[in-house]
Amino acid sequence: MARYTGADCKLCRREKTKLFLKGKKCESAKCPIEIRPYPPGEHGRGRPKESEYQLQLREKQKTRRIYGVLEKQFHNYYEEANRKTGKTGENLLQILESRLDNVVYRAGFAESRDAARQQVRHGHIVVNGKKVDIPSYRVREHDIVEVREKARNLLPYEVARATAGDKTYPAWLGVAPEALRVLVHQLPVRQQIDTQVQEQLIVELYSK
Repeated sequence: MARYTGADCKLCRREKTKLFLKGKKCESAKCPIEIRPYPPGEHGRGRPKESEYQLQLREKQKTRRIYGVLEKQFHNYYEEANRKTGKTGENLLQILESRLDNVVYRAGFAESRDAARQQVRHGHIVVNGKKVDIPSYRVREHDIVEVREKARNLLPYEVARATAGDKTYPAWLGVAPEALRVLVHQLPVRQQIDTQVQEQLIVELYSK
């Protein structure tokens, strides 16, 4: 399976904002973007003002990197969102949020989406009582996502239970931290998604 294997922190610096790809490191003083808040490379500091196209491209790249999706899959998500009724940009974000790895991350079972993806691939997550090891699996309304009984004593889940009181969960998810269980109340609407992206720029990019 194709995936990005480079340095995550370079992605944040390229987008000139925190994408929160490394969990707690992103919130600490060790975060590279706190030290070098400019794009990587020899000419990172002296890059000219970006054009309209570049702004649209960067917004698409930022969104794709936040959710850990490669280019072809992201484009397929856009095409699906465009076929649905409603606003294409909001449909796109709803599709990305409904991925199983994102739900595991939003529920606080993992510190990053990368870690959540690994948990899913390792078979630690079940949906409606059945093991699902595909990170891109899409949850639906009233689905129940939980950690397998055999995996509940692993360190990430011990940490999730211990730190549950410090977390805020999305309104579209009903999270029971002690039981390591999530009920999907509904698929999220835009107001319930806190990802800091301008989805309209992505729509403008693909509409050209």
